[in-house]
Amino acid sequence: MKAINIREFGAPDVLELVEVADPEVRPDDLLVRVYAAGVNRADLTHRTGGYGHPNFGDSLIIGLEIAGEVIGKGSAVTGFEVGDRVMGVVGGGAYAELARIDYRMAMHIPAQLDYVHAAAIPEVFVTAHEAMMHLARLKAGDSVLIHAAAGGVGSAAVQLAYATGATVYATTEGSKLARVEHLGADVAIDYKTQDFAEVIADKTQGRGVDVIIDFIGEPYFARNIASLARGGRLVQVGILGGGGNVTVALEDILYRHLQIIGTVMKSRTQPEKHAMIKRFREHWLDRFEGAGSLEPVVDSTFALARAADAHRRMESSENVGKIILTMQPDDLV
Repeated sequence: MKAINIREFGAPDVLELVEVADPEVRPDDLLVRVYAAGVNRADLTHRTGGYGHPNFGDSLIIGLEIAGEVIGKGSAVTGFEVGDRVMGVVGGGAYAELARIDYRMAMHIPAQLDYVHAAAIPEVFVTAHEAMMHLARLKAGDSVLIHAAAGGVGSAAVQLAYATGATVYATTEGSKLARVEHLGADVAIDYKTQDFAEVIADKTQGRGVDVIIDFIGEPYFARNIASLARGGRLVQVGILGGGGNVTVALEDILYRHLQIIGTVMKSRTQPEKHAMIKRFREHWLDRFEGAGSLEPVVDSTFALARAADAHRRMESSENVGKIILTMQPDDLV
């Protein structure tokens, strides 16, 4: 099969289309003919050597998110058959014509979705649900501040928060404000021209918000703490702006009853990942069908052979929603 190989850690040009052996199917695996694969920030970190190792355990091939058709299955698989359309999160191996996936990490694709839009769901919506609904316990009537709201996880979080009945504050750059409002943000904040902490203080009459979902890290930390209401929960999902040391007054945490929670899917155990997929599937999967449904946000698509261009698009930070690789035969020449 054809797949993307990383010659060495480095710039996007190190990604190359090569011929490799088909993946070996284990008892708990589905073998999937991949038609679309999501590009994630973790892929950029992988490509540049940020994890310090060449794989995620399951494969030397890059990529964490697939959508395609089941063409084989292991002896222990239940709930899936050959011919099923599936999407899910893999432990590497997504940038390829064929991939194996633990069946407990797979979900059936809603009938109305094509493979490209299905590939825009698993990583970002599962992460958004885990951070905001499961860990931060967001509920109807709460308020939430979502940073990087035009990105993959951010755009998913805005939609889930809106569907839950929360008041949604969201930061993005000025050119993306209207798009974020379309997804469900009540107040969209241009982080380049506005201080989000000042906006939150003004809009909430000094109360603050119940939940903050942050991908930026150290540059936002102090203002995030200041923007939390009594009993507020800050969930740290990423550190795009830097992961250096931060300081916080313990009195704030103690007397304001604050919670600071970190979450990264990659470092979870397999049983924990299975539970994350199950929670999302049971709560939201049927909401991708029918009127008023959730919307997988696709920014752009690139043929598998143009994986380097897809990475450059993500590095530009100009995307709104997901960047998707496609594996149609004509794309592989």
